[in-house]
Amino acid sequence: MTQPLAGKHILIVEDEPVFRTLLDSWLLSLGASTTLAEDGMDAIEKMNALQVDLMICDIAMPRMNGLKLIEHLRNAGDPLPILVISATENMSDIARALRLGVQDVLLKPVNDFKRLRETVFACLYPDMFNSRVEEEERLFEDWDALVSDPASAAKLLQELQPPVQQVLSHCRINYRQLVSADKSGLVLDIAPLSDDDLAFYCLDVTRAGDNGVLAALLLRALFNGLLQEQLSQQRQRLPEMGSLLKQVNNLLRQANLPGQFPLFIGYYHSGLKNLILVSAGLNATLNTGEHQIQISTGVPLGTLGNTYFNQISQRSEAWQCQIWGAGGRLRLMLSAE
Repeated sequence: MTQPLAGKHILIVEDEPVFRTLLDSWLLSLGASTTLAEDGMDAIEKMNALQVDLMICDIAMPRMNGLKLIEHLRNAGDPLPILVISATENMSDIARALRLGVQDVLLKPVNDFKRLRETVFACLYPDMFNSRVEEEERLFEDWDALVSDPASAAKLLQELQPPVQQVLSHCRINYRQLVSADKSGLVLDIAPLSDDDLAFYCLDVTRAGDNGVLAALLLRALFNGLLQEQLSQQRQRLPEMGSLLKQVNNLLRQANLPGQFPLFIGYYHSGLKNLILVSAGLNATLNTGEHQIQISTGVPLGTLGNTYFNQISQRSEAWQCQIWGAGGRLRLMLSAE
C-alpha cells in the first residue's frame, strides 16, 4: 500500500471521538504519524514536546475552541500549516479562520475522501501543488486558443520544460537532450508525488506534429493526477503503469487528438529505491551500474487496443536511462540522496 504521508507528523485536534478516530485511522493508512488532542488546551500542551508538520482542527470545542487555538499559534509567530474541518454554518467563523492564515476549511460531514486527500497534500506540499494547479488552470483556460495557434502551443510547451538539474523527492535529477533543429523533439516532464515518490514521462511529439504538442500539454496537466489516482486504486506502493498508459490513450481520444504518440513513462520510490519503466513506442536502455537493460519498445499511444505492456522493475540507488526516437535522444540521470 502506498504511503505518501510517510515521515509527516499530523496533530488532530477534535473533540468528537468517532470523527477523531476516523481521521486518525485514515491518516495512519497513508503513512503519517499522528497525535490526538481533544481541544485547544490539550493541543497546546502536546505541541510543546512535538514537531508537527500539519494540524487538522475543529472549530467548536470545549475549554479552547479552534479559532482561539489558531489565534494563539499565529500570535506566537507559528507558521504551522492548518486545515480546519468543522460543521459550522457560521460564515464569519470560516472567514475569521481564513484571515488567521489557515490553509483551507472543509465542512463536515466529510464524505469525499479523495478531496480530503488532495487538500491534505496541498497543505503539506504547497509549492509542488500550487505550481501544478496554476499550470493546469492556465492550460484549460487557453485550450481553444492553443488548438488554433500551434506556435503559441509550442512556445508554452518549451516554457514548461523542467530545469536540467533539480532535487525532487530526495533525488538528484539531471538530464541531457539532443534534438534535431528541424523537429519538435522529445518532451520531458518530472513530477514529485510525495517526499519519496516521483514520476516522469518522455513524449516524442515529432510524429503527430501539432497534435503532438497539444498531447504533451494535455499530459503535462493531467499526468500527475492520473498517477495519484492509479496509486490510490491499486492500494499498493508500486503502480501498474500499463493501466495508466491505457488511461492516457483514452484521454487522447476524448480530446480528439489523432496520431501516434510514442511515450516512455517511469516511477521511482526513493525510499524503496524501486524504479518502474514502461515504453509505448520509444527506444530506451537502462543502466544501473550493475545491469544494462534494453527496454521493449512497445506500441505508440494513439494506436493501442488491448496491447500488453512490458513493465520492468529494478532496485537501484542511482541509474541512467537513455531514450530515443524520431525526435532525438535524451539521457535522464537520477541518484537517491
